[in-house]
Amino acid sequence: MSVDEILKRYFAGERSFQRVNLQEAELTNANLQDADFSYADLRQTRLGKTNFSQAYLREADLSEAILWGTDLSKADLYRATLREADLTGAKLIHSHLDEANLIKASLSGANLKGAKLSRSLLLQADLRPSSEHRTDLGYAVLCGANLSYADLRGASLHHANLDRAKLCRANLSRIVPWEDLATDLSEASLQDADLSYADLSGAILRKANLQGADLTGTILTDADLQGATMPDGTVHD
Repeated sequence: MSVDEILKRYFAGERSFQRVNLQEAELTNANLQDADFSYADLRQTRLGKTNFSQAYLREADLSEAILWGTDLSKADLYRATLREADLTGAKLIHSHLDEANLIKASLSGANLKGAKLSRSLLLQADLRPSSEHRTDLGYAVLCGANLSYADLRGASLHHANLDRAKLCRANLSRIVPWEDLATDLSEASLQDADLSYADLSGAILRKANLQGADLTGTILTDADLQGATMPDGTVHD
């Protein structure tokens, strides 16, 4: 099915495009709100600034797709493959990304506030600020997610749930010289998280819950731990 055919059918009221093959297609600035692209092949597809809000992309393959500024708010991306996808500035507010593959994805400046990312793979993902916005993971659920080696410098993870998450050797340090862009983990839950050898220098961890977390080799130089619950259950003063 061609892009023109999809847009024609969508305009006519059709919403089901499951398993469609649009590999390497150009589909930018389109409105596909509420459309169902579950199991679709969207590898290397250019989808910049397309409206996929509340769309279904369950188990779709978006490997290496370009999604600059794409609106995926409240979209269902359960088990979707976004390996090496470019989601710079994308809107993923309250999106469903449980068990999604985001290995080496670029999420620079993306808005993931309240997104569900339990057991997702974010190894070596880039979550640094873009030239316009910081990456927002406030209130996101990342239970059991794998963020090993991810670059989270300057990201906002305020109130995020990172229980049992793997952050081995992840970079969560303050971006120098922008002192106002310290990685914000205030009031985040990191119970039983693996933070071994992660860099949290200059990070904000006020009232964060680190009970049971693995801090082997973790760098906490100049980190703000006021009121944080430490691995042994004590509260940092």
